[in-house]
Amino acid sequence: MGLNDNLSDRAKNDLELVERARSGDQRAYASLMEQYRETINYMILKMVHNRDDADDLTIEAFSKAFLQLEKYTPDFAFSTWLFKIAVNNAIDHIRKKRLKTLSIDDDNDESTRLVFTNIRNTHPNPEEKYIRDQRATILRAILDELNPKYKALVELRYFDELSYEEIAEKLNMPLGTVKAQLFRARNLLSDIIAERKDRM
Repeated sequence: MGLNDNLSDRAKNDLELVERARSGDQRAYASLMEQYRETINYMILKMVHNRDDADDLTIEAFSKAFLQLEKYTPDFAFSTWLFKIAVNNAIDHIRKKRLKTLSIDDDNDESTRLVFTNIRNTHPNPEEKYIRDQRATILRAILDELNPKYKALVELRYFDELSYEEIAEKLNMPLGTVKAQLFRARNLLSDIIAERKDRM
């Protein structure tokens, strides 16, 4: 991967880290995450206005970016590419939440029409289905490396899409414990992904 002379020194440093991460350097992967995690989280929080959702979406954004690292090209800064993934991920989350609260019987025809004109076909084409299935397989394999109590929490949150309150009720656990353990589980997932990069 050739260096783009128009990149800043920081962007060039990021590019070197990306190349090392592609080669399986766990420290490079961790450095990229450490460098941008707080900024990404702050940006997403400003979009979704919910700390728990922002934490979840931050981890999802990094997971998506690192699983697609081969697609990154040095035509622009890594941070630009990463922020685009994070923003798109947050926008998708916001759209899903809006659609869940939309009433079809709403008298405000204009707002209803506006929302529905932005809805894309939800049926994936064969390539999208393959990528989605492949990603799910990877995530399932990563989950298998978690402690069973963390695995159960992650599955309820990300696969069953339950709220923190619903998880607490389902598992008969205090809400604070659910949040704390999910926070720990997200950190463990980050570590596992970094280790997998090291083994690749």
